[in-house]
Amino acid sequence: MGDKIATREAYGKALAAMADKYPELVCFDADLAGATMSKYFKEACPERFFDMGIAEGNMVGVAAGMATCGFKPFVNSFAMFSAGRAWEQVRNSVAYPGLNVKVIGSHGGLSVGEDGATHQCIEDFALMRVIPGMTVLCPCDGNEMKLAVEALINYDGPAYMRLGRLAVETVTDTIPDYKFEIGKGAMLKDGKDVTIVATGMNVQMALKAAELLAADGIYARVIDMHTIKPLDTEIIAKAAKETGAIVTSEEANVLGGLGAAVAEFCAENCMVPVIRHGVEDVFGQSGKAPLVLEKFGISPEGIAAKAKEAVAKKH
Repeated sequence: MGDKIATREAYGKALAAMADKYPELVCFDADLAGATMSKYFKEACPERFFDMGIAEGNMVGVAAGMATCGFKPFVNSFAMFSAGRAWEQVRNSVAYPGLNVKVIGSHGGLSVGEDGATHQCIEDFALMRVIPGMTVLCPCDGNEMKLAVEALINYDGPAYMRLGRLAVETVTDTIPDYKFEIGKGAMLKDGKDVTIVATGMNVQMALKAAELLAADGIYARVIDMHTIKPLDTEIIAKAAKETGAIVTSEEANVLGGLGAAVAEFCAENCMVPVIRHGVEDVFGQSGKAPLVLEKFGISPEGIAAKAKEAVAKKH
């Protein structure tokens, strides 16, 4: 595993680096540029940066208007606000007309830590996934985030992307034949006994879980599902056929997100055990991020335990 960088930091730097290459790129923030890291774009290109204040719905509406004029807006806030507070504007002003606005939700999941349950957005995947035509992304590391930013700039249509607060290890840059493509998962490790389909920082946990499982003679395949919608059903079907059991892992509510998407597909197309790992339909708590994650079982050990459950259900 490589250097550690928060995906929000990688995002901010990548967006700023694209400013000259894409003159139609514009950036909006809701008074949180220092946290969402859109500050880097502001420094690089202040004339195309707009701080809209604490008015997320208005920010999305203005961005939608800019999109009708040929601009490529990225709107930034905490996931709780961009996916939650501005949900109606995202639905009606961006997704319904199919406008080219990218909605960015920083500080997603329990790893927000001390900010507590009100800011630990565990519902954003479900909220965004249910909107017709909305693409939903959650890159796992700095390398993948950098690639995702340019891919989103060149993707025509509405999309939501979650960023993380914590610095995480970079893993995708060392995977042979790794390729980033919106709507396509990436197999980071092969295995024959069970498949772990993870998103965001849970990808790194899944790789560590695979090591724990290997020590017990269970060989896990690890799939990095950076795009939750549209789901890469081809890689899921292949994994179901070849390993016979699937575990999903996300730093989000197990209802409505990645686990739900995989379970829905498998229920209709490939009947194998699917065990969902994530937040079990409860609110988070305030505390140091590692301790909060541990309390709610978002850990390599938690994933490994679910994998063993899935393997047991095969027989």
